[in-house]
Amino acid sequence: MMKILVTGASGNVGSYVVNELIALNENVVAAGTNVSKLKDKFGDKIEPVYFDFTKPETFDEALKGVDRVFLMRPPHLGKPEDLYPFIDAVKKHEVKLLSFLSLMGVENNPIPPHHKIENYIEKSGIPFAHIRPGFFMQNISGVHSVEIVKLDQIFVPAGKSKTSFIDAADIGLAIATVLHDAKAHKNSTFTITGPEALTYDQVAEVLTKVTGRKITYARPSYLKYRNYYLKNRKLDKNYVNVTVALYFMTRMGTAKAVTDEFYLLTGKRPRTFEAFAREHKEIFIKN
Repeated sequence: MMKILVTGASGNVGSYVVNELIALNENVVAAGTNVSKLKDKFGDKIEPVYFDFTKPETFDEALKGVDRVFLMRPPHLGKPEDLYPFIDAVKKHEVKLLSFLSLMGVENNPIPPHHKIENYIEKSGIPFAHIRPGFFMQNISGVHSVEIVKLDQIFVPAGKSKTSFIDAADIGLAIATVLHDAKAHKNSTFTITGPEALTYDQVAEVLTKVTGRKITYARPSYLKYRNYYLKNRKLDKNYVNVTVALYFMTRMGTAKAVTDEFYLLTGKRPRTFEAFAREHKEIFIKN
């Protein structure tokens, strides 16, 4: 039985992809730079492998016996070219499907790195299935939860724009679904979103309801946000710049579309933000 390689396996989306594939009785090779972390997370249900996009010598071992691949761009690699050597290695291994975690609306937007990565995969001739989700709900429970907990504020420069947030668990299910049936989903694209588009004021209202504390949307400028994330949060400059670009696009209306493609692909309804916030309530509670 052939195997599926999952890059970024210990990350937000990757870990959901792994668990969904295990539930489908697939043989999973979980790839990452910290093998012991992968063993702790998944036990003996997976085959852990050391893998690093910046070390081509790790590629062949990771791809051994693999016929399908989930590709995820690590946040710290801002240049599309950083992923090309691995995509070339995948092509040499003649896989049945490469599923790439892309971004909603990226087909019409050359600014994010995902646009060039999608094009590179397609030009290489590898059978592909691009999954293009809206913004993750986990952005709010993850990187942005710090200000929610400490300051009772959502601190993102999204203006009055709307976002059709989707749970990373739902993204994981969608990716596992295409990888499980590679033939049916060859050379396809799916734009998947949550069931509704919310402003960040509405997100703050939901969090107020769930936590019982008054949470507000700070609506900072790009500059204020960028300075705060670099100086106060001390986050990587490339990462912060990519997020500024994404919020710029969000204000242009690129994040507000709501599709039914998740339901058509999986037969399930995507989770609402309120259901997500209740499920992960402890993250937003002050210690």
